Amino acid sequence: VQLQASGGGLVQAGGSLRLSCAASGRIFSINVMGWYRQAPGKERELVAAMPSGGSTNYADSVKGRFTISRDNAKKTVYLQMDSLKPEDTAVYYCNARIRPYTYSRVYHDYWGQGTLVTVSS
Repeated sequence: VQLQASGGGLVQAGGSLRLSCAASGRIFSINVMGWYRQAPGKERELVAAMPSGGSTNYADSVKGRFTISRDNAKKTVYLQMDSLKPEDTAVYYCNARIRPYTYSRVYHDYWGQGTLVTVSS
């Protein structure tokens, strides 16, 4: 199973970016898909998560500015980031909880390679 993230870059404060993350490989089903970020010198934190069925979850710092969505047919999760602030600068990682095999009910956590988002003031 692989998660391929894209869409990071450099943007001015107040601007927008859209991140994408596509899952591929041996996948029977996907439960939660989400985004985390890690700023220099800080711990990785949850940005937003979206279960296959249910309400989304956002960090307080991004509520009202970021929107998570997913296309189950494409096994892809998106993060629309608007009104970006310099404090949003971080490496963004996508995460998915995936059940690879039909014969096992176990879900595993997989991570994308990270994509850098830099917001200039």
